[in-house]
Amino acid sequence: MRLVSYLRKDAGQRLGVLIENAVIDLQGAAHIAGTTGEPFADVLSFLAAGESALVEAEKLVHAAPKASVIAAESVPWLPPVPRPGKIVAVGLNYLDHSMESGGAQAPKSPILFAKFPNSIAGREDEIVIPVGDPHVDYEAELAVVIGKKAKGVRAEKALEYVAGYMALNDVSAREWQFADRQWVRGKSCDSFCPTGPWLTTKDEVGDPQALAICARVNGETRQNSNTSKMIFRIPQLIEFITASITLEPGDIIATGTPEGVGAFRKPPVFLKAGDVVEVEIEKLGMLRNPVVGPREAAGPGLV
Repeated sequence: MRLVSYLRKDAGQRLGVLIENAVIDLQGAAHIAGTTGEPFADVLSFLAAGESALVEAEKLVHAAPKASVIAAESVPWLPPVPRPGKIVAVGLNYLDHSMESGGAQAPKSPILFAKFPNSIAGREDEIVIPVGDPHVDYEAELAVVIGKKAKGVRAEKALEYVAGYMALNDVSAREWQFADRQWVRGKSCDSFCPTGPWLTTKDEVGDPQALAICARVNGETRQNSNTSKMIFRIPQLIEFITASITLEPGDIIATGTPEGVGAFRKPPVFLKAGDVVEVEIEKLGMLRNPVVGPREAAGPGLV
């Protein structure tokens, strides 16, 4: 199932399921069917409701009345999880990227940092270069979305806590990242975490460690790898994170990027206004985000 968050004039934020070129409004379909639409008010409500909401959503999709079906191109899309509680990101989780950044060997344990929720953006939202242009870079990553509260989870059980997966661009202000000697400011600028284009539930993905992942800038492939090359796999990451941090429905884990980022090219190549960045992951779809200068950003509209 491909879950999308979008805006409607008459209802604000909505949750839907994408079927080909149409979005099925889950709350609307539930009300027409005479059942409660509360689990479908938004994506966080849906995830918090657990497996029963997924089962009910599948029933609604198969019996969706015409009144709940909307043309996908007619609605402004939001990020699939518009306001996650936490974005836990993993640094240097591909050996080739660790090596290109100057590391002599793989990290002995996961390197964690935070991206703040204000950095979240959607599939076609603008990436905004901050004032001063602090060397803005792209990073194609697989995002894991948590489906239920997770604390002290063992690796062998970890995937039971996953709702699904998305593409993610861990946009980075390299000048600030390197100068600060920690990564939060350079990674958490507004618009620096495009996600989507939708949230694909885990049942449709199969093995998340066998997905082709790439990044393109203006059509030129800059990163081309596979999630099988992660140093620490998703179950290991969940075990490591939840040993100290409780993960909750809608929280996002950004699992690291492969080699090919702009900062370590010779010479370095950074994003500039007018560029278009695409991040694509097998089975999960493609993000396409234009890059703009600091005063050109525009938010999503309503229909």
